[in-house]
Amino acid sequence: MIEIKNVSKRFKAVKAVDDLSLSIAKGEYVALLGPNGAGKTTLVEMVEGLQKPDKGEISIGGLNWRHHAGKIRKMMGLSLQETRFIDKLTVKEIMNLFGSFYGLPRSRSEELIRLVNLEEKQNAYTENLSGGQRQKLALGVALLNYPEVLILDEPTTGLDPNARREIWDILKELKSVRNTTMILTTHYMEEAEKLCDRIVIIDHGKIIAQGTLKELLAHFAGGEIITFRLKDKPSESLFRHIHGMIEMKWLNGEAGNHVGMMAVDEIAKTLPPFLETLKENRIELLELESHKKTLDDLFVSMTGRRLHE
Repeated sequence: MIEIKNVSKRFKAVKAVDDLSLSIAKGEYVALLGPNGAGKTTLVEMVEGLQKPDKGEISIGGLNWRHHAGKIRKMMGLSLQETRFIDKLTVKEIMNLFGSFYGLPRSRSEELIRLVNLEEKQNAYTENLSGGQRQKLALGVALLNYPEVLILDEPTTGLDPNARREIWDILKELKSVRNTTMILTTHYMEEAEKLCDRIVIIDHGKIIAQGTLKELLAHFAGGEIITFRLKDKPSESLFRHIHGMIEMKWLNGEAGNHVGMMAVDEIAKTLPPFLETLKENRIELLELESHKKTLDDLFVSMTGRRLHE
């Protein structure tokens, strides 16, 4: 449904997207994960037709923006990270206005208002909506034209957990009923895990990993993670023989604030000898955290920094 071939985009000295290729099948939900500045939004804007690639080709359903812009727009629904509506229009008026751009009957607006659970707010001015209600309205507008391709740029940023899960439920239903293709950019690992068939991790304009959640996490040596912060940085050889440790990486080395990460088989087996090693060598432990591995840990193991950085 979406074919991106060797696409690059530069802004002055910054190469936002670097010879990137990606294919997305019809009905597939794909999450784009990466830190700020990774190139996610630039890539999405090129798929949307808002930016032109410096090189490479993008096709949507076999069509390209150069020759078929009008047809592609009718196929596509967009929901941006933040959408501004006219303050003194009601929810129903906004839906009817956007529906009129596609020549849709008002019954379609009523259908979408029900779908995004805004029936009680349909006569409220948009300026009086909460953040979650505004995002649901933006999603409703994006779905008006029965899109074959839906592109959501961080649609749940800043929402409370309940509002976020309501939007997830709407998107899950859309996938099962209409076989819509979706690209989702997000900072939330849980959102990508819950909604998407495939996760694509981007950094510095390149794809550094992609696959299902299970496939990506299988990349990792060790099933559990210990992160720690030390006052002084010891020699790496000090930890080399700790029972159950598979991999270790230093995340930063500021004076008095040395942060490291260990991938281990089992936290319960590795943690006692690790703490004993620190004690024997009089190394002050400032902070310690342990957890099951996540996509954020995978990103750290590949780049040395976290997704939210």
